[in-house]
Amino acid sequence: MRTVAEKMLRTCNLLFTRKTPNSDVEAHPSNIETAAQMENIQHLHDMEATREYVHHVGAVAERAHHGGGCLLSGIVCINVLILGCALVSSSAFNSVSVTAVHRQVFLIVLLTLTMLWMLFYTAVTHCKNKDLMTQDSHAGPVWLRAGLVLFGLLGLLMDIFKMANYIGYVHCDSAVKVAFPAVQAVFLLFQTYFLWVHAKDCVQLHTNVTRCGLMLMLSTNLVVWIATVTEESIHQMDTPYLNASFSPKMYRDSYDQGVNCSCSHSACSTFKEAFYYLYPFIIEYSLFASAMAYVMWKNVGRLMDDEGQRRAKFHRKEVLAGPALGLLLVAVGLVTFVVYEVEITLEDHAVRRSALLIHFIMNIVIVSLMCVFTAAGCVIYRLDRRRHVSEKNPARSLDVQLLVGASMGQLIISYFSIVAVAATGAQDHLDALNLSWAVLMVLQLCLQNYFIIEGLHREPFHIMQEDAQQTNARSEVSEVARRQKSTRRLMAGVRPNWKRRMLKELCAFLMLTNIMLWIMPAFGARPQFDHTVEIKFYKFTMWTAVVNIGLPFGIFYRMHSVASLFEVYILS
Repeated sequence: MRTVAEKMLRTCNLLFTRKTPNSDVEAHPSNIETAAQMENIQHLHDMEATREYVHHVGAVAERAHHGGGCLLSGIVCINVLILGCALVSSSAFNSVSVTAVHRQVFLIVLLTLTMLWMLFYTAVTHCKNKDLMTQDSHAGPVWLRAGLVLFGLLGLLMDIFKMANYIGYVHCDSAVKVAFPAVQAVFLLFQTYFLWVHAKDCVQLHTNVTRCGLMLMLSTNLVVWIATVTEESIHQMDTPYLNASFSPKMYRDSYDQGVNCSCSHSACSTFKEAFYYLYPFIIEYSLFASAMAYVMWKNVGRLMDDEGQRRAKFHRKEVLAGPALGLLLVAVGLVTFVVYEVEITLEDHAVRRSALLIHFIMNIVIVSLMCVFTAAGCVIYRLDRRRHVSEKNPARSLDVQLLVGASMGQLIISYFSIVAVAATGAQDHLDALNLSWAVLMVLQLCLQNYFIIEGLHREPFHIMQEDAQQTNARSEVSEVARRQKSTRRLMAGVRPNWKRRMLKELCAFLMLTNIMLWIMPAFGARPQFDHTVEIKFYKFTMWTAVVNIGLPFGIFYRMHSVASLFEVYILS
């Protein structure tokens, strides 16, 4: 190509400097200027070609290092995660060889290493990447980081209660049980600040170290999540009124103080009961932090184009009916949940059946309305003319994967319940209600997944309107037509079209109802054990495994659905 360019340049020089019989010896000044311009053009062309070549070589080298860094960081994550699972399981089932102290020492080491890496990233990596770093506008939106801060503060409160409780046992138990919540409290503060500031970063230098550090952060949060879910599950399974031949007491001892160890102050039982109610928040915090760390890991080495990124705005005045109905259901649901939690612990069998009846009916009403509203939203999507967005977006892809993956937990529990009740036969009204609730739950999960995924992959309304305005601005129209269009545009800004308004109402209603369905299992509702059909059909050991595996994912699904529905609301 360069040889051809040189030949073309020589030809142009000959054309511009060729003499005619009547011409003088000296060339015309304009010809000299033209030749100089051609030389400048050739010089610029060579510089541009060199720059493109360097960029191509850098991109190839980056892709080569990208594969090695991803593999190494994946190995780090898998090993830390499997070792953490083994230690947590061993400390839960074996209180002799592996105790809770061993598990907490391992977690302290993980938390300390993660904090050291975050300090290195803030002090070294971020400073060296300051001139080259780009930012992913879709990663770490402010509402997600605000939720992280809220859950982090409540998790910090839980650690304070834990320290106050375990201080009373220092004279007869290990001091590690006090050190662990103290280290975890510092970790929560450090990590919350780190993710608030750096969640959007796309690192270009120190990529391998950054990938390994982010995978260490992700696996640490997942191990903390597994340990907390195990503690919370064992606490919820401590039901003295349960008619089962298998008692969870046999593997609960390692999570408590020794039998001969008594508290040195009178507030131990109060602090212990208080921090058990705060477990749902540290569980959600760990999953939120893991998701944000994964998005940062996907963005390492990614070059972002800041042009054309337009943000939607939140207008709460655009909706009314959806929030009103949602708040009504939340208020009624909270009342019935409190009644259920109080009456289900009583020894009177009739009172407990009445509590289960109220709980089943309330859940059936909520899930049925969610099915109707979600189906209406799916119909609106069929009438919607917005284009599907196909651009590469790690945050959006992760949202969809987490949504579908987390819904598997509740689907497993529902299908196991359907099989158990259908096989034994609905012998009374509680069995019929349980079967109806399970069937409706399966339908609601499928419809809601479709509704959210479709909403996340549709072009935002505000971008569609801006594109239409730019197209209209380029066309030649009369003054009267321009005034009419501006008037219609102003009216559209005040009163959105009916499809957009309906989608916002539906999203607001579904957000509130998902919050209600998160509150009940997160704070102790366990109808899976209170209604004993599944226990008798599958036996206690198997049914406990099904519930303790599926329910944490189901709880996370509800909170993640709230976050995804808020994103759909913003895009509408």
